[in-house]
Amino acid sequence: MKRTALALIAALSVCAVAGAQDHEMHHSKVTDTPQWESLKSLVGEWDGYHLEGGQKAAVHVSVRMTGGGSAVMHVIDAGTPHEMVTMFYMDKETLMATHYCSARNQPRFEAVASPNPKAITFAFKDGTNIRPGDGHMSRLAITLVDADHHNEDWGYDVGGKVSTGTFYLTRVKPAPRS
Repeated sequence: MKRTALALIAALSVCAVAGAQDHEMHHSKVTDTPQWESLKSLVGEWDGYHLEGGQKAAVHVSVRMTGGGSAVMHVIDAGTPHEMVTMFYMDKETLMATHYCSARNQPRFEAVASPNPKAITFAFKDGTNIRPGDGHMSRLAITLVDADHHNEDWGYDVGGKVSTGTFYLTRVKPAPRS
């Protein structure tokens, strides 16, 4: 029994090392763009608001790197019924995003040129669980105001009519340690 356990541990160790080497040798070739670098600067916690029916509604956004640095995960209002996740990633030299919406669909976006050098603009490319006429997110523009402020302009398309909403976000500073 002890010999079998040692043999199993040795085999798993060899597989782990081989897998790591294989991962390094077959690492995807992607081009980091200025837009991608700007998105990575958003890693952190953000509090803010959006206007809903003329009233300010609070919003919290959490942004972190995942997938060995290959994706930025953007979570709106985690743990609530309207939680939404957007994954930003490079597809070779193209910045992409997939939005996992509370509307139960998954629109995919592609970064496009923006007239505002401080904005990262995404246009709808395609998506899943979206039939003709279904409502879905259709655009996103993230405007970097400064290191501690950014705005997110979201567009929601229902049958060709787009309504927009903006999140005004401020970086949450960690509490000072005593």
